[in-house]
Amino acid sequence: MAVNTGFNVDAVIQKLVMTDNIKEKEALAREIQAEARAKGIFLASIHDVYIARGKGQGKSFTTPAMNLRSLTYHLARAIFRVAKRLNAGAFIFEIAKSEMGYTNQPPIEYAAVILAAAIREGYSGPVFVQGDHCQIKAASYFENKAKEVAALKDMVADCVAAGFYNIDVDSSTTVKLDRQTLTEQQRDNFEVCADMTAFIRKIQPQGVQVSIGGEIGEVGHKNSTVEELVAFTEGYNQSLPKGVTGLSKISVQTGTSHGGTVLPDGTIAKANVDFNTLKDLSAAAKSKFGMGGAVQHGASTLTDDQFNKFPSVGTIEIHLATNFQNKTLDSKLFPKDLYAKMMDWTKANCQSERKPKDTEEQFLYKARKRALGQFKKEIYGLPESVKEGIAAEIEKSFEFLFKQLEVNDTKDFVTSIIKPVNTTIGLRHTQAHLDGEGDD
Repeated sequence: MAVNTGFNVDAVIQKLVMTDNIKEKEALAREIQAEARAKGIFLASIHDVYIARGKGQGKSFTTPAMNLRSLTYHLARAIFRVAKRLNAGAFIFEIAKSEMGYTNQPPIEYAAVILAAAIREGYSGPVFVQGDHCQIKAASYFENKAKEVAALKDMVADCVAAGFYNIDVDSSTTVKLDRQTLTEQQRDNFEVCADMTAFIRKIQPQGVQVSIGGEIGEVGHKNSTVEELVAFTEGYNQSLPKGVTGLSKISVQTGTSHGGTVLPDGTIAKANVDFNTLKDLSAAAKSKFGMGGAVQHGASTLTDDQFNKFPSVGTIEIHLATNFQNKTLDSKLFPKDLYAKMMDWTKANCQSERKPKDTEEQFLYKARKRALGQFKKEIYGLPESVKEGIAAEIEKSFEFLFKQLEVNDTKDFVTSIIKPVNTTIGLRHTQAHLDGEGDD
């Protein structure tokens, strides 16, 4: 049951989500943060937890990193309810560069909504918010490297200012597999990642060591190897300025794709995750480089029998997004007339995403996420009974995932390591670089 407070968090969230004035969002976000701080809730980095896990401290678990594209406040509340029941502390709320754009959720709003959900459900302690797939656009990079990296720094600076103290740098798009050696294949990747790391360390708040992740292979492409991980990380460490703290984790490719592989009838093919490869990659990340382990992307559409394998192979983090969106839009509670309007909009505005051989079902499944931002206010304006009903349905999935990934009873371990730091979230400037492609 939600905790009753004198602070009318529902009313503040209503204003925050519905206003288009970014400065008003900032003012409301700071009001929410002040209330959160008074209740022992604070935005934090998971860096030290991952480094401790890499050293074998604590029990084995895989942190779920969850992208909330719609009904964010209500789904986050459901997550915090699960966390309280299971005494969980190791879980992340994230949103990708691309998702911020097509869901119309700027960083300052997303972080504040998560904090508000924690207030509403009486959760206390560290809250981890992450910038997922802070991605280099390959075509733009090879046309003008300095300009594309500067644009990514702009975007990341906005995220850190808003309280995203966990950042996944995705420069894996620059990997060139036609080069002769693994080091040269990964060179642009590790040099950009090292540059971004040094930049993040300069802008992070005092007392906060932002958790930074790198990526060695684009999700949906060929599976990663230990040799590639070693080539990337050694090159990265050599490129990193002396004394600058490096990565806490590394994302790899082991057989999944973002959103799953869509069959002609609109259903999802079963992904064959190479758990042996994932185990080897995590072991190498820990033993050779002191990281927490490897990260699995594109996992939300895996079958239920696969999730309990991730902790046993040392996966430090798993990214989950599309299935929560699917469960929202496909819920019997979601109004059919609103869904029809969203699909009409998708058909009219997203034809550029249709591949020549796509069936109508394949096209709509892949492109319908683009309608979430366009209809964000209509979705949030649904009756509370509808929003809370959908969240209650998905809450069962959150609880299942927390148990399978063994993050139950991680709260004490996390809070023994992560201590409150007094920061102030806000805008750096209006974000204009949200055309990345990676999400989960």
